[in-house]
Amino acid sequence: MTDTTTTTPLKLAVVGAGVIGRHHAAVAVHHDGLQVVALVDAIPAAATSAADEIAAMGVPRPITTETIEQAIAATDIDVVAICSPSGMHVQLAEAALAAGKHVVIEKPLDTTMPRARQIAALAAAARQRGLVTSVISQHRFDPASVAVAGAAHDGRFGTVTSGVASVAWYRSQGYYDSGDWRGTWALDGGGAVMNQGVHTVDLLVWALGRPVEISAQTGLLAHDRIEVEDTAVATVRFASGALAVIHCTTAAYPGLSARYAVYGTHGSAIVDDDRLAYFHVAPDAATLESASTTANATAVAGAVDQKADVVPPEHVVGGPAEPDHFAAGHARQYTDIVAAVREGREPGVTVDAALVSLATVRGLYVSATLGRPVRIDDVIDGAHDDVVPVVGAHDTAEGTAAATATTGATATTATTAATASTEGATR
Repeated sequence: MTDTTTTTPLKLAVVGAGVIGRHHAAVAVHHDGLQVVALVDAIPAAATSAADEIAAMGVPRPITTETIEQAIAATDIDVVAICSPSGMHVQLAEAALAAGKHVVIEKPLDTTMPRARQIAALAAAARQRGLVTSVISQHRFDPASVAVAGAAHDGRFGTVTSGVASVAWYRSQGYYDSGDWRGTWALDGGGAVMNQGVHTVDLLVWALGRPVEISAQTGLLAHDRIEVEDTAVATVRFASGALAVIHCTTAAYPGLSARYAVYGTHGSAIVDDDRLAYFHVAPDAATLESASTTANATAVAGAVDQKADVVPPEHVVGGPAEPDHFAAGHARQYTDIVAAVREGREPGVTVDAALVSLATVRGLYVSATLGRPVRIDDVIDGAHDDVVPVVGAHDTAEGTAAATATTGATATTATTAATASTEGATR
């Protein structure tokens, strides 16, 4: 168990020496609260080259092993960062938690609900033993999103009525052809929503609260030789009564932004590519009472965009770029994780929170396949585990027929293929 009475850096083992694993290791090297002590990969050469990169940064060279069990036996470890293919997350989390280590899981939590539930159960049991388990969702720590979620949660936006999440990106046919795993349900877990839109969907769910029901349609409209969707739309109803729209595509040439908006009776905000594009909260009750009753889009004359007063310039659309923004986001989340371990509290992103966001994405695919609305709690509870997603299933009969097969073979294929892969490719 980690000694919470000291500020000595937590010793970190990174499992998976692909792109994202090396990124975690580099972030940790520059974090005062962390020390990279082990790199684990089933392919020894991958771990060795990653360790060489770490040593070149002027810090002690971490040990390299082929398994997490070997690393735990060989050196003192406080935290294990799981950056392997998603199908391996549960077995690695189980091994690390059983050894009394805190765990960080790179997104997504998993690509299947049964395995995700396994991880949630493991994390719940470990929590009783004082262990922290967190899932990477670094954009929840972006100052723009922190400001928007805070205003939604503390009532400054009044009654939050609706939201929109839109990811309008472009991926060429060559992108999908560049790897056999791309565009497959087994290894990619989905298309424009699961890969490109998952962070934006997560931020919408974070701001608006518990999703209750989702209704969706998907399409494969601009690409060949893939199983998953390149376009999806959905409507979501939340426990608060708020309604939202999700739109994700990889067929928006030349590739635009990822943005989400939150609208309320006292204020609204827009985040565009992780920066605050608009923010306004009614300054006082008198302003609300004097609002115009005209049909104009902006009923309040002179409503000032307050974004420059809410976050620093580098987090405002049009402001200077934040240095190394991708690394900065992960560093902010690691600061929270280190504090959670030290303080014996829950991390800012729990496994349960990640499970709800994953269930929202899975619910979208299930709804599009069955041709009807789907309750998120049913997805979480496993009622739709046997549904095999079908892109463009426009009627209930087609969707129901497609759902007669189980996901067991797919899950097995994913795990088998994932074991042979260390790729942590950028989506």
